[in-house]
Amino acid sequence: MSKNLFKLTSLNLNGIRSASSKGLAAWIEKSQPHCICVQEVKAQYDDVKDKFEEIAGMKGYFHFAEKKGYSGVGVYTKETPTEVIVGIGNNPAFDEFNAEGRYVELRFDTPSRKFSIISCYYPSGSSGEERQQAKFRFLALIYPHLMQLKTKREFILCGDINIAHQEADLKNYKGNKKNSGFLPEERAWMTQLLHEENGGLKDVYRLLQPDTTETCYTWWSNRGQAYANNVGWRLDYHLATPKVALLAKHEEIYKAERFSDHAPMTISYDFSGF
Repeated sequence: MSKNLFKLTSLNLNGIRSASSKGLAAWIEKSQPHCICVQEVKAQYDDVKDKFEEIAGMKGYFHFAEKKGYSGVGVYTKETPTEVIVGIGNNPAFDEFNAEGRYVELRFDTPSRKFSIISCYYPSGSSGEERQQAKFRFLALIYPHLMQLKTKREFILCGDINIAHQEADLKNYKGNKKNSGFLPEERAWMTQLLHEENGGLKDVYRLLQPDTTETCYTWWSNRGQAYANNVGWRLDYHLATPKVALLAKHEEIYKAERFSDHAPMTISYDFSGF
C-alpha cells in the first residue's frame, strides 16, 4: 500500500485509560495512522491532561461528557486543524446530547476546498426504552445536521453508530430484529442516510467490501464467548460525502490485539489530488 495514502482510524476505546493499559499507544506508533477518531473516552479533561493529550505524536481534540466516566469523543491528528467544533451546533434540542460528549469536528480547510473529519458516538438503546427513545431523538437531529453540513463541505464521519445496517452486518440477525442496534426503524434511518436520492452519504467500508459477512464485525459482546465464536456486529463506520468516499483505497479491521470490545477500523484514502 502506498505510503502516500491518508490512514484514518476509528476506534471505540471503551475507556481511554483501559485501552491504554492494553497497548493502544504502542499499536498506534506501529500502525502510524495520520488521524484516529476515538469514542467512549470515558474521561474528563483532568484525566486526559498530561497523559493522553498526545499519542504517538498526534495531538488530541476532545468533547468530554459532563458525567464522569461516560461517553466522550476525540480526534488525534498529525495535522493542525483550521478549526475545531466541539458539540453539535447551537440548536437547544442537541443540549442533552452535547452534555454527553458525542461530537467533535476538525476542519482542515484550504483555499480550494472545505473538509472535515468528525468523531461521533451515537447513543445506545440497549439498556432500555428510555435510552432507545433518546437514540431515536438523536437520529432525528443528526440527520438534518449532516445534510446541512454536506451542502457546505466534504466530510468523513467516523464513529460507533450503534446500528448494524444489513443482515450481513451481524452474526445473529434473525434473533436480533427486535433488539436495539438492529431495529427496523434504525436500519431504515441508515438506508435513508445512504440512499442516493435522500441522504446521499456513503458507507465507505461497504464501497470497498460489499459482500463480507463474518470478517466485517467490529464489536463483540463481553458476555459468554462472543469474541471467541465471532458472534459480532458491524457498528463502526466511516460515513462520507460521495467525493471523499471515492478516494478510499484500502480497509482494515485490526483484530490481532484487543484494546476494547471494539476493533480499530482503518480506511486509507488517496488525497493526493484532493
